[in-house]
Amino acid sequence: MATKNLTLDALENTLKENDIVLIDFWAEWCGPCRMFGPTFERVSEKNPDIAFMKVNTEKEQQLAAVFGIQSIPTLAIFRDNIMIFKQPGALPESALEDVIKQVRALDMDKIREEIETQQAEAPTAQ
Repeated sequence: MATKNLTLDALENTLKENDIVLIDFWAEWCGPCRMFGPTFERVSEKNPDIAFMKVNTEKEQQLAAVFGIQSIPTLAIFRDNIMIFKQPGALPESALEDVIKQVRALDMDKIREEIETQQAEAPTAQ
């Protein structure tokens, strides 16, 4: 699957319709972003079952704000509609492939249990 552009309007459906979603936040003026773009594209071709999305932070400022993007490139990864990874910086191809391997290996039932436990233990606002 080649990379696709992501908009705020398409975010919810993209996350619901795909088991794993990688989002690359970038801008045309950003040198590291331009270096990471071809890597992101190559890895997308090797993983056709994953949605590889790109967000141009200049054109999609509201979407970048939703994710609190302060540095680009930033990579966010969702699995089963849960953000499990968010990190600024351009990853080398081998590191990106390793992160994907780790994402695939996650026990999502355990992740959901941990989230429920954290939410139950969180103090409620009065």
